[in-house]
Amino acid sequence: MRIALTSKQKNNRKTQTEVATLGGGCFWCTEAVFQEVKGVLEVEPGYSGGDLANPSYELVSTGTTGHAEVVQIIFDAKTISFTDILKIFFETHDPTTLNRQGTDVGTQYRSIIFYHNEKQKATAEKVVAELEKSKKYANPIVTQLEPFKIFYGAEKYHKDYYKCNPNQSYCRLIISPKIQKFREKFGEQLKRP
Repeated sequence: MRIALTSKQKNNRKTQTEVATLGGGCFWCTEAVFQEVKGVLEVEPGYSGGDLANPSYELVSTGTTGHAEVVQIIFDAKTISFTDILKIFFETHDPTTLNRQGTDVGTQYRSIIFYHNEKQKATAEKVVAELEKSKKYANPIVTQLEPFKIFYGAEKYHKDYYKCNPNQSYCRLIISPKIQKFREKFGEQLKRP
C-alpha cells in the first residue's frame, strides 16, 4: 500500500506536504515520537525495503523478507523541514548499531532512510556528514540510505500503538522514556494540545 496524499492535502495553499520514510528500530517507537512533532500531519507504521509484496508483521519479524519496520511521515515543509525531521530521527534512536535498537535485533530494526527524491538524498548525506564531523557518536553511523520504492502499511493494530497501549510493558519500559527524552530536547517542536 502506498500512502497517497488526499486532494485536500495536495491543494491546501497553507501547507506544502512532503513525505519521509524512516526506519529507526521498532516502528511503535518512531511513530510515537513523530506523532508529537509540530508540522507532522500523519504518521503510518509499515514496511519498506524488502522484496516480498504485502508482507505481514509475522514474516517481517523473521528478518528474512529484507523489509525494515518504518514509518511514513506526511509533513508540512512550511512548518518543519526534512533536515529537522532527520535531526529528530537521529536523536531518538541509535544510528550506530547495525541491525538493532536496544533489545530489538534483526535487519527489520536497521537504521535506514528511504529518500523520495534527490533533494532528500542530498539532505540526508549532509546531515550524516555533519553528525560524523561533530563526533556526536563514539561509533560510526551505520544508517543506510536507499531510494524509496514502495511502502506497505502495517496491520491495523500497529497504528497508534503507543497511544492505545501506554501501559503495555514495552511501551512503559522502552517508548515512554524515549518520548520523555524527546520532549525535553525538542520542546519547541512539539504540537500544542
